Amino acid sequence: MKFKQIATTVLISSITAAAAIFVYGKYFETRQSGALQNGSNDIPVNYARYMPGTERGANAVPPSDFVTAARAAVPGVVHIKTKINPRQITNGNNLQRRRSILQDLFGDDFFGDEFNGGGGGRKYYIPGQMASGSGVLISDDGYIVTNNHVIADADEINVSLSNDNKTFKAKLVGTDPSTDLAVIKITGKGFPYLLYGNSDNVEIGQWVLAVGYPLNLDATVTAGIVSAKSRSIGINKSGGRINNSIESFIQTDAAVNQGNSGGALVNTAGELVGVNSAIASPTGSYAGYSYAIPVNLIKKVVNDILKYGSVQRAYLGVKYASPSAIASMSDDQLRDIGIRRDVNGVQITEVVDNSSAATAGLKQGDVIIKINGVNIPGPSQMSEQVARYKPGDKISISYTRGGKEYTAENVTLRNLQGNTDVVKVTSIDRLGADLSELTAEEAANIGVKGGIRVNDIGTGILKKQTSMAPGFVILKAGNTAVTSVNSLGSILDKQKNVQLVGFYPQRGGNIYYYNIVTGGSAENL
Repeated sequence: MKFKQIATTVLISSITAAAAIFVYGKYFETRQSGALQNGSNDIPVNYARYMPGTERGANAVPPSDFVTAARAAVPGVVHIKTKINPRQITNGNNLQRRRSILQDLFGDDFFGDEFNGGGGGRKYYIPGQMASGSGVLISDDGYIVTNNHVIADADEINVSLSNDNKTFKAKLVGTDPSTDLAVIKITGKGFPYLLYGNSDNVEIGQWVLAVGYPLNLDATVTAGIVSAKSRSIGINKSGGRINNSIESFIQTDAAVNQGNSGGALVNTAGELVGVNSAIASPTGSYAGYSYAIPVNLIKKVVNDILKYGSVQRAYLGVKYASPSAIASMSDDQLRDIGIRRDVNGVQITEVVDNSSAATAGLKQGDVIIKINGVNIPGPSQMSEQVARYKPGDKISISYTRGGKEYTAENVTLRNLQGNTDVVKVTSIDRLGADLSELTAEEAANIGVKGGIRVNDIGTGILKKQTSMAPGFVILKAGNTAVTSVNSLGSILDKQKNVQLVGFYPQRGGNIYYYNIVTGGSAENL
């Protein structure tokens, strides 16, 4: 009897111990199969077994598969070399007249034989320049997307392929300085090209590869992770009549140097998710961060250029407080203009008349939080989302007002002119300048009846043909006074050779003129 009791006790103890070991093992197996293992040096077993094509998608491919991605991407990335020919430009020498600007400019005695005969203004030559960058083939018939700044003002564009080192002369199809994108084309068939990915699916922390031709080297691949999204770094210039630059960069720590501009940012499946555009560096060389234009924005820009010849840009018609401006203002200043400091969204400071936002019922003080259901934490995200659409497209806008959330459905987007017409490249656009009309008060302060201020000069006729600097006020085009951008555009449309006459208010009362030739299409700029 005693033996049976002992045997029973031993059996029960054995079963209990086995169960405890089983439960303990299962518990730690579960803990170790998770993504986080604090204090453990073991690689989670599910990561070690993971292969491409499972439910986590291509972006989760482990770093060991970089070879596959590089093999897919490198043939579709090209080396771009540009040439800017030596050119003669007008230096804008003044006419040495010291009378009042109003008398000189609008009096009949000002434009005498000296001006009409080409007057005393000197011209000088700028030596030719060579530059290089990268580009991405996006079709088998030779269409290539690159950065606008890679091909800006180029008289000759040559493209070399990595797989056979063949060189082609490229034609400029179209540009969009606002996003710093351009489309060029080489003649041929059967070119290797990259497939578009989806930049909306790019996640912070995922692996990406940068492919390009840095420092004039052959095709080079570097790896890094996505360190941020929707970054705005203030590098783009509009190059048009208003400052409508769009920046919503993918930030990575993949090494990018001069020459990488226009090259590919690809995921580990070898799909194009961005075009490398800029670096953050105090020295001009790579210092840790690089920036790429997201491919979902690229697709829209490229499609517009191929279909319409220019980008069809939609506008909401709102002005807003930038995060940097809010950060620099005191609480009292923010209270005076009705702006709060910590808001997740875009705070409206003004709604433009006859705009999409006005039609949707948006008001000053409203906070835009979503576009078509996509969260909008700040201005860069809003700019990117709106830039994906063209005038005539309908979107939904979610916003808060007085602590309540509202949604305006089927809001029709409009262009800068307040309609949905297709916008063509104009003579004003080809000037490549950010222009604004003087207000009555501004004109009175500098002693003129009216004029057009050149706020900034990007790429185009003014940069290529003159030495004009920002701050110049255009008062006449030829012998006709101009006080509006539209009136200047009408003159440029009709005349091939035009003299722009005006002055720099900050330099005194001397009159300057610049000779420009407006003939030719946008492809020849």
